[in-house]
Amino acid sequence: MIFTPETAILGLGPDFFDPVQPADFPQTILRFRNDRAAAEVGLDGLSDADWCRHFGRFAPLPGSLPQPLALRYHGHQFRTYNPDLGDGRGFLFGQCRDQRGRLLDLGTKGSGTTPYSRAGDGRLTLKGAVREILATEMLEALGVNTSRTFSVIETGEALARNDEPSPTRSAVLVRLNHSHVRYGSFQRQAFHQNREGLTRLVDYCLTHLAPQASGPTPVAALVDHAVQGAARMAAQFMAAGFVHGVLNTDNINITGESFDYGPWRFAPAWDAGFTAAYFDHYGLYAFGRQAEALQWNLFQLGGALRLIAETDELKGPLETYPQRYRAALSDAMLGRLGAKRLGPAEDEALVAAMQKALVATQMDPDRFFFDWRGGVRRGPSPADHHYSHDAFTDFQALIGDFASGAPSHPYWADAAPCTMLIDEVEAIWAPIASADDWAPLHAKLAAIRRMGEAHRAG
Repeated sequence: MIFTPETAILGLGPDFFDPVQPADFPQTILRFRNDRAAAEVGLDGLSDADWCRHFGRFAPLPGSLPQPLALRYHGHQFRTYNPDLGDGRGFLFGQCRDQRGRLLDLGTKGSGTTPYSRAGDGRLTLKGAVREILATEMLEALGVNTSRTFSVIETGEALARNDEPSPTRSAVLVRLNHSHVRYGSFQRQAFHQNREGLTRLVDYCLTHLAPQASGPTPVAALVDHAVQGAARMAAQFMAAGFVHGVLNTDNINITGESFDYGPWRFAPAWDAGFTAAYFDHYGLYAFGRQAEALQWNLFQLGGALRLIAETDELKGPLETYPQRYRAALSDAMLGRLGAKRLGPAEDEALVAAMQKALVATQMDPDRFFFDWRGGVRRGPSPADHHYSHDAFTDFQALIGDFASGAPSHPYWADAAPCTMLIDEVEAIWAPIASADDWAPLHAKLAAIRRMGEAHRAG
């Protein structure tokens, strides 16, 4: 793959971004480079020195953006509208095409202050960067449509933070994803009554990000695309047992990719009330409310687009969210199970039986999907006592028809599934913090990628 640079974002015009300068860091110590992702955009051949020059010092990629751009947007934060947002510790560094021809963004986190930093220092802790590596790698392995951590470089600064031991080490992260155009990008244009800018943003998305979208009008086509993406995201979160933590409209992009990982968690049990963020006092973004949260966000996107569209253009696709979510949930749950598909009604019945059993037993969902991969029960298992519970009666009565056969990848013969609970995250970080020992992180990443291979193999 040859690197194919792009500058499509510049066509939106200066109302959508501010050119900024990256921070001048004391050091650039390469800690993680995602050569698997780099190979898909033709950047895997960079030397480590050039990698640090581009992704630590932010020398422009040849033919791509000549200067970093802090994107402008607004957003609802825990359902309170905030017009003072924008890229506050990151920027859009470059754009390129992948091997499928898709336009991709290289965006940063922790790259310095911008006009939208407010009281922040524009930095990222090294621990936060390690956590984002783990989140994105785990989600990718589980089949979730996610941004990918492309690079992490330690920067040699000591940061003060109120919610963790300080001073702490700093890093700059680069992510690769399909778009950094957020719902909040549309909200900003609507807030300023910029009809022409909103129309231009819709055209940009349809041309560069969703050329396959269809509908009676351009706005309807884009909303339809957003609904499908949001339904898929919510369903994939559920099947992965994942809680994003901060599903604000400035953290949801128009392409339906999960990104911007802060206080994320994988749920230890199928608990609808399980939350990731300590500041989510009312459980707004709890595990079981993520589908609702994403639907609410879609309504805010629709509200912004009313500036240039009739209500009926928006109503049609927005009303399809519930059934699309149900279909996506079947896809995601049966996909993780590796089971056959029988039909919408039958699939939904099995999903309902799975959820009933997981809620009643509060067993580890990773163990459940591991033990029943392919729809075939393998044992013995530490969870055997759960499978004899009455709550599993409906599931066991149905699963035989969905069985696709025992999987062949050796991962499925392991003693336990690969997991990513908070205690594991802390255990991986501890040796980095105390002894600069990165071996446990590398071992975990190898295990996660092996699990991903097993899922893709069937």
